[in-house]
Amino acid sequence: MSDFIQIWPGQASDYAHSVDLLILAFTGLIIALSAPVFILIVYFAVKYRRGHKADRQHPMNRNVWLETSWALIPFVLILVFYVWSTGLYFDLHQPPANAMEVQVVAKRWMWKFQHPGGQGEINELHVPVGEPIRLNMISQDVIHSLFLPALRIKQDVLPERYTSLWFSADKPGTYRLACAEFCGTDHSLMGGSLVVQTQADYAAWLDQFATDNTLAAQGAGLFRTLGCSGCHESGSTRRAPSLHGLYGRPVALSDGSTVVADAQYVRDSILLPNAQVTAGYPPIMPTFKDVVDEEGLVRLVAYIQSLAGPSAVMPQGAAAGAVAPQNLAPEGTAP
Repeated sequence: MSDFIQIWPGQASDYAHSVDLLILAFTGLIIALSAPVFILIVYFAVKYRRGHKADRQHPMNRNVWLETSWALIPFVLILVFYVWSTGLYFDLHQPPANAMEVQVVAKRWMWKFQHPGGQGEINELHVPVGEPIRLNMISQDVIHSLFLPALRIKQDVLPERYTSLWFSADKPGTYRLACAEFCGTDHSLMGGSLVVQTQADYAAWLDQFATDNTLAAQGAGLFRTLGCSGCHESGSTRRAPSLHGLYGRPVALSDGSTVVADAQYVRDSILLPNAQVTAGYPPIMPTFKDVVDEEGLVRLVAYIQSLAGPSAVMPQGAAAGAVAPQNLAPEGTAP
């Protein structure tokens, strides 16, 4: 469809096809509803122009069914498009449970991607064709917006709050990615490429850029370097709660409320450890706000998630930043 409409980028997913179909259908509806109005404007302007003989005496004609139909029919048609577009919106915000997670850190003026195996990229994102990919994103400075035109998806990337985006590309190739939010002087240069590869090519790319440690293993090293193990490891004096099996579970707070241990929870517990305190622990954990950057936080979150087992996934609340921060470790130097 978009092959002959050159003003649109090519499609690289089923979702892109659905969005294009919605746009074309809605455009057709608007034309169908507005064309009679403009046609009648021209017709009446010509028929009743000054100096033209025409019967300008119009008898009263109250056709209730006609008057009702021209209000009700457009309303119903537009309501159909509302339901259609809402369905697409919910599909975009409900990633499959088996989606591969890629961590994204935006900063002026580049995109940094971290794969689960530890492979890192700047301004390029390699993904396998046909596999659902979930991007967990956060900004290191100002508001950015990741835009993938060939997939017809865009999501704001915010400082101090995780957002997410998922897709499944079905056509191998190299596609443009860009920042769609004005973020400063070199905003126009903040772009890159989405490289969709076959499964074999993607596996070869992973092998070529393999690292000694996975993202979770890198987080484990940082966890120990920062001294977190002194309070959280099983061999410690247990001045802080154990992190094993924590990710994705509800955690009771000292004020009687409960929150879910998702990515936002872990990040805020490291930076704002005393904002909400775990029940049974005093609020004496120090902040690591000026010690760990966003990339380090991504690694720590990956490590803590790995402690919950391979089935742990980020709850949906993390994507919208709906879960408030709470304290992971109220004591010692552990984050």
